[in-house]
Amino acid sequence: MGVPTRPSQNSPERVAKWQQARAVVGSNIRTLRLAKGMTQETLALRSGVTRNVLIDVEHGKRGILYERLVDIAEALEVEPGVLFNTPRARPAD
Repeated sequence: MGVPTRPSQNSPERVAKWQQARAVVGSNIRTLRLAKGMTQETLALRSGVTRNVLIDVEHGKRGILYERLVDIAEALEVEPGVLFNTPRARPAD
């Protein structure tokens, strides 16, 4: 079998990994945006990504081209790889 070309041809495990990656990236974008005191509108204007797309990305509902991730990272003043970092568990007190 060749490379899947339709979503229905992808294994549930593969789809779950994509969903997890979208959730991590979206959460990181939101966390970084808020830490910098930016609104979604401000980040949208600085990155060239529409606010509606940004909302969906932050909520993990939409995938996004890596070129747009580079634009978002630049607007957040971080390296693009930072957007993929999985949050570490905090040690118990």
